[in-house]
Amino acid sequence: MKYLFDTDHVTFLQRHKGAEFVALSAKMARHSPSDFALSVVSLHEQALGANAYISRAKTPAGVVTGYQLMGQVIESFNLATVLPFDVAASTEIARLRAQRIRVGTMDLRIASIALANKLTLLTRNVADFGKVPGLTTEDWTV
Repeated sequence: MKYLFDTDHVTFLQRHKGAEFVALSAKMARHSPSDFALSVVSLHEQALGANAYISRAKTPAGVVTGYQLMGQVIESFNLATVLPFDVAASTEIARLRAQRIRVGTMDLRIASIALANKLTLLTRNVADFGKVPGLTTEDWTV
């Protein structure tokens, strides 16, 4: 494994359309599928999003759509290696918090997984992730 997808890149892959998807897919085609991983934190973020959609649904059709979104999330994450938030990642996040790194909790968890596994993080959010010492980021959507 060489790369960890941030949730934004996962979302572009799931949509299967748009300029970001085309750019990301072209760069991925130069690598083996085994070079890529997802994180359990991205799964958590997407499940929360689908859950929020279901909770806000005002019609039966909206509820159906929300559960379809949840199903798509499950399918996407079943197709790839999903890295855990484990003791190594927990150690990394504690180290980063001790340095008072000002990044959102979920992003810091994703960064910690990337650092613990010595992976490059693929993200559009290079501004926030750029605050994390030692983390290598690339934006493959451009």
